[in-house]
Amino acid sequence: MDYMEEPKGGKPAWRKLFLEKGFELFSTRSIDAVTLQDVADASGHGVATLYRYFTSKTGLLLEISAWKWGEFFRANRKRRPAGGFDRRTAAEMFDFYLDSYLEVYRNYKDLLRFNQMFNIYLRSEEVERGHVDVYQGLMKPITDFVHLMYEKAKVDGTLRTDISETEILSTTIHLMLAAVTRYAVGLVYEPAEGFDDLKELESLKEMLFLKYTT
Repeated sequence: MDYMEEPKGGKPAWRKLFLEKGFELFSTRSIDAVTLQDVADASGHGVATLYRYFTSKTGLLLEISAWKWGEFFRANRKRRPAGGFDRRTAAEMFDFYLDSYLEVYRNYKDLLRFNQMFNIYLRSEEVERGHVDVYQGLMKPITDFVHLMYEKAKVDGTLRTDISETEILSTTIHLMLAAVTRYAVGLVYEPAEGFDDLKELESLKEMLFLKYTT
């Protein structure tokens, strides 16, 4: 197809194609090494066409991040128990929350690799504060869930509330996300006899569960 020919589905199809090809490139190579021209070439379009939708690399990266994290959060919601968490304890919610990080590792390793490289890019480039705030806001489904969990813990007492909600969120998100990301990008010690990556991650989950539940 000629790059000036609009595909079936029109402009939304073009935008989705740029997101897909951008994600493929950015999740397998360093972000600095990928240009918008590379994304356009991989999509079979001219870079001028790409610029109609994304005027900067950061803008494209943010939209890719929102799209892929949105995919994960929607899929993860389907793992919730029938009837939701209304009749579940805070500790049961916490178990689901911790396991969600393992779910990213099980089925979305490419997202973890992309996320790691995007984090590095945001910190190495002079990216506007507003873009960083938008990126951090993508984690809102996590903060909202932890808040509901913590409020339930105040009632049922199955999760420690002598530790602040902020501390529980910060500690768990940093430890779990750092761990699954490290395994996803391959920055791990590999014994000669091999190792069980999921078993090791389950051990971290268990330690955090025991630390914060009553």
